[in-house]
Amino acid sequence: MKKSNSIKSLFFVCCFLIASQSALIGQEKTTSPVDLVNPYMGNISHLLVPTYPTVSLPNSLLRVIPARTDFTGDRLSGLPVISVSHRGNSAFSLYPFQSDNNSIQSKYSYSYDQEKITPYYFDVFLDDMNIEVKYGVSHQAGIYQLDFEDKGNPFIMLASQNGKLIVNKGTISGFQRIGNQNKDIDTKVFIFLETDKPVVESGIMKDGKISATQTQEGENIDAVLKFSESTKSVKIRYGISFISEEQAKKNLYRNLDGFDIEKTITEGREIWNNSLSKIKVEGGSHDDQVVFYTSLYRTYERPICISEDGSYYSPFDGKIHADNGEPFYTDDWIWDTFRATHPLRVLIEKEVELNIVKSFIRSAEQMPNLWMPTFPTINGDRRAMNSNHGVATMLDAYVKGLTDFDLEKAYQASKLAITEKTLAPWSDKKAGDLDEFFVKNGYFPALREDQEETSSVVHSFEGRQPVAVTLGTVYDEWCLSEIARILGKKDEADYFLKRSYNYRKIFNPETAFFHPKDDKGKFIEPFDYRYSGGVGARRYYDENNGWTYRWDLQHNVGDLIHLMGGNENFVNNLDATFNEPLGKSKFVFYSQLPDQTGNVGQFSMANEPSFHIPYLYNYAGEPWMTQKRIRKLLNEWFRNDLMGIPGDEDGGGMSAFVAFSQLGFYPVTPGSISYNIGSPVFTNAEINLGNGKTFTIIAKNASDKNKYIQSAKLNGKDWNQPWFTHDEIKNGGTLELKMGPKANKKWGVDSPPPSARPLPN
Repeated sequence: MKKSNSIKSLFFVCCFLIASQSALIGQEKTTSPVDLVNPYMGNISHLLVPTYPTVSLPNSLLRVIPARTDFTGDRLSGLPVISVSHRGNSAFSLYPFQSDNNSIQSKYSYSYDQEKITPYYFDVFLDDMNIEVKYGVSHQAGIYQLDFEDKGNPFIMLASQNGKLIVNKGTISGFQRIGNQNKDIDTKVFIFLETDKPVVESGIMKDGKISATQTQEGENIDAVLKFSESTKSVKIRYGISFISEEQAKKNLYRNLDGFDIEKTITEGREIWNNSLSKIKVEGGSHDDQVVFYTSLYRTYERPICISEDGSYYSPFDGKIHADNGEPFYTDDWIWDTFRATHPLRVLIEKEVELNIVKSFIRSAEQMPNLWMPTFPTINGDRRAMNSNHGVATMLDAYVKGLTDFDLEKAYQASKLAITEKTLAPWSDKKAGDLDEFFVKNGYFPALREDQEETSSVVHSFEGRQPVAVTLGTVYDEWCLSEIARILGKKDEADYFLKRSYNYRKIFNPETAFFHPKDDKGKFIEPFDYRYSGGVGARRYYDENNGWTYRWDLQHNVGDLIHLMGGNENFVNNLDATFNEPLGKSKFVFYSQLPDQTGNVGQFSMANEPSFHIPYLYNYAGEPWMTQKRIRKLLNEWFRNDLMGIPGDEDGGGMSAFVAFSQLGFYPVTPGSISYNIGSPVFTNAEINLGNGKTFTIIAKNASDKNKYIQSAKLNGKDWNQPWFTHDEIKNGGTLELKMGPKANKKWGVDSPPPSARPLPN
């Protein structure tokens, strides 16, 4: 009996040692950051546009997205060649098929299976055609490998809409028009494509047959390459350009050396790892790390560099320009990205951010009016959303040390966009009567529900959005005042600083909400801060209701606390935002406010004006509530699954909030050098600042349970405030936080983050 027990004991000891050794081996094994990226995260939307799995290199011209509506799409509408928008369809489409009777398929919708997507390649099996597809991407060129399993001749069709294709033996070249915001400009995307296998027949398809015609221009053009029946595998490589067909060919040969798809994939993986490794994290769960690196990957989706061999096509004037050694970037929805994406790049991609800032200025110079762009794209500038927050990206870059750009030109372009262009949303018209009213009275006037629109500059669907316009513009004017002060323009600095307080004109002291006023200076009544304003509340706000815009004052939170009657009232109002019920059924609520998803009470995690709200407790003496809210929101709404993003991610706009918040800090006020401290998810994070320096965040004992800061040190000194400045970390540093399961309600309560400078005398 004893002998038996001894044998059992020895057996269990051996098992324990083997398991322990295995665990140690597992701990030593490292996973590259790119392996933690899940491009499928958020591919099924909660309500509106899903987040698409994008295959590209960081900030590169060439991007491809599977040709389907979202992850649930059962069929692929061809194979993508280039997506000119982060959520757009492919400009060209590739259709492979195989036929044993020489009949040519028309454009085909493929059933598919076994799909795998990473940031740098994808593969998929077209199961109804028995074709295996593999794809690798470079900056301005891509390569497909197609393996055909059936009998018959393989065919490849390249489809274009509204363009021209030329077939020359085994190559296809041409262009497709992609349109422009300025109807006088004809923006095109050019292609040069070739295969590694000889072609037995080629041409333009007409009436189901390959025509001898080699050139055709029109609405729908299909170029076909036919291969011999013995061909079982074909590699197709192509270059893309916005300049010319010849440049597309040059881009191809510069990017891809031969038809080595595995080399392309390996190089893409290395490039992504180099970018994502600029932030290294330890601790948290595996899913936490997946969410983080997926979010970081998304911030590299836009804008894209469109310089090609030292030149670029400008969609803002339709001309080719030399970039003079400074790469040109476009495709950036600034209303979405100024809040967190640009500030994140200031930390980890300084050279890229500097070139983006310079590109914005050049874009303004190339347009008919020197107006800072709002949504610069490859199709020109969409004057979308409201306000002109390009000025915030200028200021934020400059005050954080990226000063190698023409600040005077940036100031003029920003000022003219705010003072010469109408403030009416989604309009590129010059300022009119509503803008004159704004200058004179300090707020954008609202209409009652029963009043018809009288101004020709107002968009028929988007409406006036008077509260959103007023709050967004006074923030822009604060940014202008700060830049003017840097430039030594004291009078203009004082003028715009005074105007930056005009949010007071629409603050309703009876309700403590920002409330629309008519042109007589009277608040619109009766009023429901949840439901007044129609679809998207656009008659008064924008996409979000009055509860969200109650907090849309990023540059002067301290004054908002004063207007609300002090810290206690301010905190109570914050709490109410997270607790106020929808008031009607979800069907009714989201039928009217489809963009305001990700709700916690009236707080909307899914829309950009809400991102800074949970950090506002820091300003009112309750930083522990910021810590609680942030962790709860991250756990609720950002997950490693198909519905793991609560709203329109907008190519990095929302993901940058996630990345910052998981690291443990956030830039509440772009243009200010201060960062608010939240609750780090990881026990250790190292941020490569790009100057040989590293900012390290150590969160001892951090876990789902231990989310509260007990004590802190910054650069070795005791730290009892829930914020720090860029100057304190720009040359490297360490933030050490001791975390625990219960709130330390004394830490950081007496030192709120800075707000706007006082009004001049």
